[in-house]
Amino acid sequence: MFSESLIKKIFSSANLQRWNDHIRPIDLSEIDKQSHKMMIAYVIAKYEENFGERVDWKKLVEGSIFELLHRLVLTDLKPSVFYMIMEEKSEEINTWVFEQLDPHIKNIGGGFKDKFLRYFTDKNYAKTEKSILKTAHYLATYYEFKLIYEFNKCIYGIEKTKEDIMGKKDKYCSMRGAKEIISNEDIYNFLNLCGQLRFQHRWAQSPRIPKTSVLGHMYMVASTSYFCSIENGFCDKRLYNNFFVSLFHDLPEVLTRDIVSPIKTSVEGLDYIIKEYEKKQMENIIYPLLPDFIKSDIRYFTQDEFANKVSIGEEILENITCEEISQKYNEDVYNPVDGRLLKVCDHLTAFMEAKMSISYGIRSEQLEDGIMRLHERYKNFEILNLDFGRIFDYFN
Repeated sequence: MFSESLIKKIFSSANLQRWNDHIRPIDLSEIDKQSHKMMIAYVIAKYEENFGERVDWKKLVEGSIFELLHRLVLTDLKPSVFYMIMEEKSEEINTWVFEQLDPHIKNIGGGFKDKFLRYFTDKNYAKTEKSILKTAHYLATYYEFKLIYEFNKCIYGIEKTKEDIMGKKDKYCSMRGAKEIISNEDIYNFLNLCGQLRFQHRWAQSPRIPKTSVLGHMYMVASTSYFCSIENGFCDKRLYNNFFVSLFHDLPEVLTRDIVSPIKTSVEGLDYIIKEYEKKQMENIIYPLLPDFIKSDIRYFTQDEFANKVSIGEEILENITCEEISQKYNEDVYNPVDGRLLKVCDHLTAFMEAKMSISYGIRSEQLEDGIMRLHERYKNFEILNLDFGRIFDYFN
């Protein structure tokens, strides 16, 4: 099973700040960049599929996680330095990275460690998926640069940085999906809205370190859901759904802001009213920006996101357990989603957000109350042979 130390390692990317040698109007963390990058990669891959290209979604998801872990070990290198040492010393650097990560990844199921090694040593492995992620990486970086550019016009070298970024546009944006993002105002605006979730901090009523955003939170939930999925041998479509439901599950909050759980649960019927309002706003603002082959996915991802779901023909069946999905519907044709499992991953991430802040010495009544409630809820909890009680105890 995946280790608590691996989850903690991924969470540490919320502390890794980007562009920290520039003036920044807001914090720009690595976890936010990775989340936005994966949203962009999803859109590019969907367009590529629509144009008839084959995309291995499992390799795309895994590549995203591999690249984040690799980056975390090398920490805050300037891009020019990173690319230089990787060009001249890639074999030595990769060997060292593998050694640092081995204690965290050696016991993960699904051949995770072997695939991780192959991803960085075999140039022919996951070529299409690597290209998609490189393009998404470039576009996410370009989005960040536009956020800081106006504040840095007085900084020596900023025009050279701009020239370097703009000069790579043709290199990284040759894929048809990328060209759609650049030329199609609607899909660009959709990804722009996704990126705006980095402006919304979680636990809005309480000071915390690090100040995780809604955008970064979603990637944390998505990566945790991936590890849960491979540990249980889920079919590819189930893994795909669990990851991208998690990645987009808070997308409606770009229209409503993050409404903290105590407010939702304190007034009877309020949660239902909020959900209905979110659905209307999604219909009016988000879905018109999307082509049909993406719209159907996003609707499936964001409506009743924490419900277990399978599709049988035109009917969507929801009143089932994760165990029933494993026994009867663990096939791509059923389009399965383990919403209840994803809710646990969501709560685990919230628990870590509060617990890590307290470990840094920043505590509040809201954080301590949240920790107490979540630990009590999951202290003896197991689902699909995953011992979440052990994980919550570890972090507590």
